[in-house]
Amino acid sequence: MNKPRRSLGITLLLLSCLWAQEQPQYIEGVAAIVGENLILKSDVAQLASMTAMQQRIDPQQNPDRFIRLQQEVLNSLIDQKIMLEMAKLDSVEVEDKEVESALDQQIQNIIAQAGSEEKAEEMLGQSLKSFRREFWQDMHDRLVTDRYQQQLLNKIQITRNEVIDFFHTYRDSLPPFPTEIKLRHILLPVEPSPEKEAQTRNFLDSLRQEIIWGNLTFEEAADQYSQDPGTRGRGGDLGFVRRGTLVPEFEVVAFTLPVGDISEPVRTDFGYHLIQTLDQKGDRIHVRHILVKPEISEADESRAYQWGTTLMDSIHTLDDFKAFAKRYSADDQTKDIGGDLGWVNPSEFSIPELAEVVPYLERGTCSRPVKTDYGYHLLWLEDVRPGGIPNLETHWSRIEELALNHKKMVWFQDWIREARKRFSIVENQ
Repeated sequence: MNKPRRSLGITLLLLSCLWAQEQPQYIEGVAAIVGENLILKSDVAQLASMTAMQQRIDPQQNPDRFIRLQQEVLNSLIDQKIMLEMAKLDSVEVEDKEVESALDQQIQNIIAQAGSEEKAEEMLGQSLKSFRREFWQDMHDRLVTDRYQQQLLNKIQITRNEVIDFFHTYRDSLPPFPTEIKLRHILLPVEPSPEKEAQTRNFLDSLRQEIIWGNLTFEEAADQYSQDPGTRGRGGDLGFVRRGTLVPEFEVVAFTLPVGDISEPVRTDFGYHLIQTLDQKGDRIHVRHILVKPEISEADESRAYQWGTTLMDSIHTLDDFKAFAKRYSADDQTKDIGGDLGWVNPSEFSIPELAEVVPYLERGTCSRPVKTDYGYHLLWLEDVRPGGIPNLETHWSRIEELALNHKKMVWFQDWIREARKRFSIVENQ
């Protein structure tokens, strides 16, 4: 029989250990056996506690709801074990590098929630290296079941008549749709003058010498001069970071710098940095920095605005906009796809300055430069999906998507119900 292992998701509960200590305690034992797979009562209890916390269910105030939640969690874990066994029968596989990448992301999430690697290890009760080794197989199994489920659901299609039937069945319970727009942008950052760039480099050169000569400590210099609000108050300390999590220009220097040395000024999109690597363990380093941004003058602002206006005057078609985005935009995530921001709800836009100008945009026309904290943006309103009370004529694509998702959900519930019949399932009540 397979050795029981704790679930990867359940381990995240240790990050909320203070809250969990107030919850009911359960005797260690087996909650269910699925084929040759064990599900531990402790896993069910911990996952139920995490879910209760997320859903704001207080087990003390609402014990009946918490008991039902535990059963829901157990059923979900049983389904996961069944999915894994079925995926094995269909030879669904994932590569080791996919597992490593997913584990890297999981660990970074844990560190972000804990605040540092040291605190994460303290809350986990084990080193991150041990965590990675212990839960590698759990992550592998999760990726296999996710891929298998996706393969199953990708086969589901929907007909026009099924969409119409879905709409007439659920129209009274469908909420109003928000208005959405298909938006593109070109980001033009405001660049400081060469004089201000040189002035900043010279200042950091002098600051570096002051630290080396012992006239002030790195921590004091960071506290007085660094413009990184997230690290200034703790001496510029970024903690331990893994290779691949820093901007390239910073990372190249940080990973090659002798431990204890202070770098010369390093330029990134954020400004200029003095970098000091305090420790290195394989692909992780403990690093701190001092960030100083070159001053932006009115002349710099005016130059960027005029450049944006010049580009605007040269953009007459969508193809023009896409080409200019690829050539000139500073947004690396969208420049190669023509500045495409996708379908967005203007009321939920993360950049308030852009949300404010949306009502004034004309479809199929390049906007004037719009100023935000990132620089100046040229905007292209490509299309609009009107909101309002759902109806088939105006909202066909959205209703079709809802109908397809509903069909997939019903189909999967039927599938898992039939799959359960193929396995011996014993629940320990």
